Amino acid sequence: MNIILPFLFGFLAAAIGVFPPGLINMTATKVSLTDGKKQAMMFVLGALIVIFFQTYISVIFAEYIDKHDEVVVLFREIGLAVFIILTFYFLVFAKKPNIKDQENLKVKSKRSRFFMGMVLSAINFFPIPYYVLISITLASFNVFSFEVLPICSFVFGVVTGSFLIFYWYVVFFNKLKSKTDFFVNNMNRIIGSITGLVSIITLINVIQYYWK
Repeated sequence: MNIILPFLFGFLAAAIGVFPPGLINMTATKVSLTDGKKQAMMFVLGALIVIFFQTYISVIFAEYIDKHDEVVVLFREIGLAVFIILTFYFLVFAKKPNIKDQENLKVKSKRSRFFMGMVLSAINFFPIPYYVLISITLASFNVFSFEVLPICSFVFGVVTGSFLIFYWYVVFFNKLKSKTDFFVNNMNRIIGSITGLVSIITLINVIQYYWK
């Protein structure tokens, strides 16, 4: 039970955290529409590797981070700067995808999409405080302990839940063939709007911390 419950809670936490439209799942959708499903899965694989390490590190240092609020705020400040930059990039500088060039896009290296997934996942700092909070909350209810097996079970639950949600995004949008033109042409605006919203939420959290 001490292995099954952490896996289930990790799976549920990932499903809740990843299901809302975000930078990684929306980018996976964009890659799927422009480069194909295989390239999108390479992107997802790269993202999952980083998520694995992010989750593991989060749980390992959960107790320390929970006792030092300034560490959590530091992550928020770094994330704020990153997402502001991404917002400007997608809304101002990023080029609009050209559906006529899809055949050329499909010949891009799988390795490039793999590392793209790793990079975008690495600059997303929100999973760290998120899984710190989840793991500490579970421990407070005595359904999780900071031991090797429960930690590994929780981490694999997070990775499994993240994969299924990413896969759902890739497959779901692949089936909407009649609406792909609009979706692809407006993808940069969608992603830019998401990162902008996240930036505002993060800014509010940082201000609230210093306002105390």
